[in-house]
Amino acid sequence: MAVKMALRGSFLRLFKRQLESPVQEKKYAHSVAIIGAPFSKGQKRRGVEHGPRAVRDAGLFERLSSLGCQVYDLGDLNFTHLANDDTYKRIPFPRTTGLASKVLADAVSGAVGAGHTCVTLGGDHSLGIGSVQGHSRQCPDLCLIWVDAHSDINTPLTSPSGNLHGQSVSFLLKELQDKVPAIPGFSWVTPGLSSSDIVYIGLRDVDPGEHQILKTCGIKYFSMREIDRVGIQRVMEMTFAHLLERKQKPIHLSFDIDAFDPSLAPATGTPVMGGLTYREGIYISEEIHNTGLLSAMDLVEVNPTLGATRQAVEATVSLAVDVIAASLGQTREGAHISMDKLPSPSTTYESDVEQEIRL
Repeated sequence: MAVKMALRGSFLRLFKRQLESPVQEKKYAHSVAIIGAPFSKGQKRRGVEHGPRAVRDAGLFERLSSLGCQVYDLGDLNFTHLANDDTYKRIPFPRTTGLASKVLADAVSGAVGAGHTCVTLGGDHSLGIGSVQGHSRQCPDLCLIWVDAHSDINTPLTSPSGNLHGQSVSFLLKELQDKVPAIPGFSWVTPGLSSSDIVYIGLRDVDPGEHQILKTCGIKYFSMREIDRVGIQRVMEMTFAHLLERKQKPIHLSFDIDAFDPSLAPATGTPVMGGLTYREGIYISEEIHNTGLLSAMDLVEVNPTLGATRQAVEATVSLAVDVIAASLGQTREGAHISMDKLPSPSTTYESDVEQEIRL
């Protein structure tokens, strides 16, 4: 009984000491703004507009908060779907897509200008036009890492489908300014990126016109063949050498979930076999975080209506959360809110001699 009372007394004294210790102010690793962009008119398959809600419902806010991020969820943007938006030179919904991209550009510019790392949840990849444009207003010297099965660099004149989610990058590049015709809804876009400012990772489905553009403009890209040949570590080393060797610049990461193999991310609109493994995709995100230069990112093309089963949808959405978390500090050996110092044992514990006397 005396032993139990002594231990109980020690525990109560320790508990009291913890209660009396001053509460330290919480330190945040990042200030993160989340913008939902529920938009699908950049391509023909509906359902991708439900991506932002699905990613949020998978615990994105809680995951980022657990990493020590101060998270501001700015909600979903409201996009106007114009009634009279006729196809223009095989391009469906050009005015609606252009207007949506402008709304997103304004939102991203505001978030980055307020000092946040901006995370845009898509929606289809036509949103990359607005996201990168908005980011560049605040960071005109940014560089772009585009992780995707597709290069999305068709012009309206080379695109086989006309879908704008496959043309996003052509609207952003200075070298293609005279190759992109005037499209209704996009008169506000000002190309600000040079071909040396972009690197592609994960390509494996490139159209003939896109291949010609990549070669002619000398754009750096790593197809899945290159990743297989040299490994993802070397790919990231070469990516940073290309983009950052001469000058440290803000990074915009635009990550299409279809960069992953369809066995990992089946709930997406344009899956292509032979994609990134889980480890490769997360390594890309971790290494970008480790530069300390990530300023804004997109996570797009999650389509919850295309999963054959509930498990397929959950796997895709969970993978999206993992990519965002890894880009913002989650590591596979564990990442936790930092501690100023380790706690020390209380000096109020009874000595062994005191306990022996009690016994």
